[in-house]
Amino acid sequence: MAETQGTVRLAAVSDIHYGKTSQGSLQTLFAEIAESADILLLCGDLTDYGLPEEAEILAQDLAGFKLPIVGVLGNHDYEAGYVDDVKSILTEAGMTLLDGDTCEIKGVGFAGTKGFGGGFGRGTLGFWGEPAIKHFVQEALDEALKLESALARLRTETRIGVLHYAPVQGTVEGEPLEIFPWLGTSRLEEPFARYPVDAIFHGHAHNGRPEGRTIGGIPVYNVALSLLQKSYPEQPAFRILEVPVAQTRSV
Repeated sequence: MAETQGTVRLAAVSDIHYGKTSQGSLQTLFAEIAESADILLLCGDLTDYGLPEEAEILAQDLAGFKLPIVGVLGNHDYEAGYVDDVKSILTEAGMTLLDGDTCEIKGVGFAGTKGFGGGFGRGTLGFWGEPAIKHFVQEALDEALKLESALARLRTETRIGVLHYAPVQGTVEGEPLEIFPWLGTSRLEEPFARYPVDAIFHGHAHNGRPEGRTIGGIPVYNVALSLLQKSYPEQPAFRILEVPVAQTRSV
């Protein structure tokens, strides 16, 4: 057996916010993705209010979609308290949802979780003070630990991180400074320093920047649908990234 280098095309988009009247609204986009990519990443806020009927509409629009789909949920998907139902509907529709989990598709390893807020750098909220503050910080710590555990289990040469909340400040800049702590946290960046990946995708910051980097130089892509529409009006609203994969063949 000989090993050769191939490529896999990832298409990524986030914050599609499917509502009760969204039937068919992204069919053209999904068709363009199917023509352009090998795998689709959906980085959270798949529904608008986290309602099962919204998830059902999205599942119907993806019924004829042939590519593997890897995703995470976002804060909107938790809003109505039906998150288990939303997960079940989308999983039954063929989507692989990551929540501190991993999967491998076409030689690419994916690790993902929703993430949480808390701020960046010196502005990161500390575990100190009232119980409410500690509960908030603990949620971010738990998400970061889930992410790190997933990253540690990846065994592929090519690895991708999938989040909803931002792990770096660079991709939320452009949003009001006051809401930075609600858009992500540096705690999500820390696991990637110990377990590097080839790229990180997230959403959530609709008015942020489409690209950034971790301190270690890993590219970070904000793929919120509305941001991509504003940033690249001349092209379809999804990010394409080609990644190398090792392939084996008989000789």
